[in-house]
Amino acid sequence: MGYAHYKITRNGEKIEAGYSVDTVCEEDGCNEKIDRGLAHLCGAMPGGDEYGCGGYYCGNHLYGGVGPAQGLCSRDSKRWEEREEAVTA
Repeated sequence: MGYAHYKITRNGEKIEAGYSVDTVCEEDGCNEKIDRGLAHLCGAMPGGDEYGCGGYYCGNHLYGGVGPAQGLCSRDSKRWEEREEAVTA
């Protein structure tokens, strides 16, 4: 399978994904043009996983994350930071 164009299931809905699929950042109020490639993906797997929601965000709305949770939207990044703080407390 190539990563230019493919279909995934996210939140029960089939969507097109891949670096040749143009879209806009999914952060509320942001209209920056991006693609649905792995560079813009929240989490590790298209469609979502235990780390991220599987949404697609511009560089201003993807954050570092903690441990294995790298490249996350603000909501998932906050969730992982809170989890990490609870574990180390």
